[in-house]
Amino acid sequence: MVLKIKHYVIFITFALLTSCSPEPKTLTKIHGKLIPVSSEIVENDSIRAFISPYRDKIKSELNKILAYAPRNITKTDGKYNTSLGNLMAKIVYEESNPVYKFRTNNEIDFVLLNHGGIRANISKGNITVNTAYEIMPFENSITIVKLKGSTVNKLIKFLVEAKKPHPIYGIQITLDKKNNQSTVLIQNMPIDENKTYNIATSNYLVNGGDNMSFFDERIAAIDIEYKIRNAIIYHFKKQDTIISETDDRFYILK
Repeated sequence: MVLKIKHYVIFITFALLTSCSPEPKTLTKIHGKLIPVSSEIVENDSIRAFISPYRDKIKSELNKILAYAPRNITKTDGKYNTSLGNLMAKIVYEESNPVYKFRTNNEIDFVLLNHGGIRANISKGNITVNTAYEIMPFENSITIVKLKGSTVNKLIKFLVEAKKPHPIYGIQITLDKKNNQSTVLIQNMPIDENKTYNIATSNYLVNGGDNMSFFDERIAAIDIEYKIRNAIIYHFKKQDTIISETDDRFYILK
């Protein structure tokens, strides 16, 4: 009789333990709702007090004056090249060429950026760190691409057909009166289809941005881990006055 009771107690205990074991949980539904940011949301004093020192520090850094512009420098003051586009391309060349030469013992032949990547103009007056962030809010970095001269011809064809003021430096494109390609010089020399050229550009364009598919034919691509925005800031720090003009690097014969 005692044995039967023991068996019964063991059975009941096992049954209770089994029935109480948690079942595996699975996600069945996700609920969400739109919470508009409006004046109805009350500011939290404790959160404001917590972030205030960080916010003030960021504002202080962004408002630091780096240089001065005696007149406006814009991305809209020329048809095929602009004062701001020319400045951007020049900065990329001057800031990245020493780095590339130190690492590879080679020099950059020319620069190509995209007009749409410039997001703000430089107004007459003080140039601050915030100015650089407004011009280039993206995290794009400078990449040096090796292209054969035959592929560079496709690059030129793209620029001629696009008829946009994509920033360039170290290369001159001349169109005839009918907007057809007339002459092209790279470092004041005609294109050699058998030569390999080093082009400084952005990683965004190398990866297919702005339909610049000619970069797919690259022999190599070297990201020098130098953000374009940082190059702009460093360049401004070294200059007292920033001046840039439109010129004949991409123009139509009259």
